[in-house]
Amino acid sequence: MQVLLLKEPRDGASGPDPYIKELASHGLSATLIPVLSFKFVSLNTLSDKLFQPEKHGGLIFTSPRAVEAVKICLEAEERREEWDRSVKEKWNAKSVYVVGKATAALVRNLGLNPLGEDTGTAEILSRVIIEREDTNIPPLFFPCGSIKREVLPSALRENGMPLETLTVYQTAEHPDLDKNLKNYFTVQGIPASIAFFSPSGVKFCIEAVRRLSGEHLTQIKFAAIGPTTQDAITAEGLCVSCTAEKPTAEHLAAAIAKALQGKPTARC
Repeated sequence: MQVLLLKEPRDGASGPDPYIKELASHGLSATLIPVLSFKFVSLNTLSDKLFQPEKHGGLIFTSPRAVEAVKICLEAEERREEWDRSVKEKWNAKSVYVVGKATAALVRNLGLNPLGEDTGTAEILSRVIIEREDTNIPPLFFPCGSIKREVLPSALRENGMPLETLTVYQTAEHPDLDKNLKNYFTVQGIPASIAFFSPSGVKFCIEAVRRLSGEHLTQIKFAAIGPTTQDAITAEGLCVSCTAEKPTAEHLAAAIAKALQGKPTARC
């Protein structure tokens, strides 16, 4: 059976995408179509703040793209040596919070020690931060995207936690998305399952999926990487056949495999 993954390829990786690999282990054939494109912004400001750890109480990363922005700053200004020599340890003396294993892995590549990789959502991470941190610390620094949800910033500020955000990348629809979707449905036909990985992915794809699926739309098992994406799908009036218990390739593949075996817990 065919599974359509509406997501970007894993950054800088060789070999198969982990989601394609995990689905294959369940006997499922998956195709990946990139949904989003990104433009990095405010990198000079980001670089300045990265090299002033004494002005902040810690770091927060909720997406791999924000970590990539940091990497670009270090490489572009050839400041990696200074970072490795002293700056990263000053950050490690504070707390570096992350959501998800993919983001945590990239943070480790910067020489930082991530906390919270098993939280899975920004909502859960915000509770961890509130429990761990005092409100009298310098502001936590949160590099983020242009369409970030306000769950984490709102929760922290409501609990008196100082926070400084900086938009370091802008998100838009991938320029080839509509063409790639049309080509997929023309060649592969209707997939058994379609997996969404973000509310913005739902926003950019849903009308094309409706149009290309036609009367077969209700036959598709829709899958979500997490509860926020699940809510975005149900808001469009579609049933979610499965949601990953944790936002990992293993958990999503297992959930999709179970749903395709006729054991879903549909949420409409």
